[in-house]
Amino acid sequence: MARIFIVDDHALFRKQLRLLIESQSDWVVCCEAADGIEAIHKHGIVKPNLTVMDFIMPGLDGLRASRRILADNPDAAILMVTLVPCPHVADEAKRAGIKGFCSKIEGGCIIQAIETLLRGETYFSQISKLRRAVSRREPFEILSH
Repeated sequence: MARIFIVDDHALFRKQLRLLIESQSDWVVCCEAADGIEAIHKHGIVKPNLTVMDFIMPGLDGLRASRRILADNPDAAILMVTLVPCPHVADEAKRAGIKGFCSKIEGGCIIQAIETLLRGETYFSQISKLRRAVSRREPFEILSH
């Protein structure tokens, strides 16, 4: 059973993501946090197989929280999610050692990313699509597919 930790400042998103995750027969949400500081504290206690981390949160954002988690546990599997993904954020996540990145409004993307990270692989497949959309000045194209 894969234990997944959800970190997001929006309770409704956490609830919906929990439902999505727990619809998978071999996944369970082991813990939730509403900000980066809480995530750092709880991660060391619950030791999840994977953490789904929101990028934008009040206080300590997801990128900085992920860096601190990875400093203590370099093998931690973290999936960074954001409402409006952009190549710059994905690049920063990759440089920080985060294993995956995707849009938080695409449930299929989140499921695919979690499956990929749980296999020990990385998931950044949206980056090239994002770069094409931005280069054509169509940054919201990614949200329509």
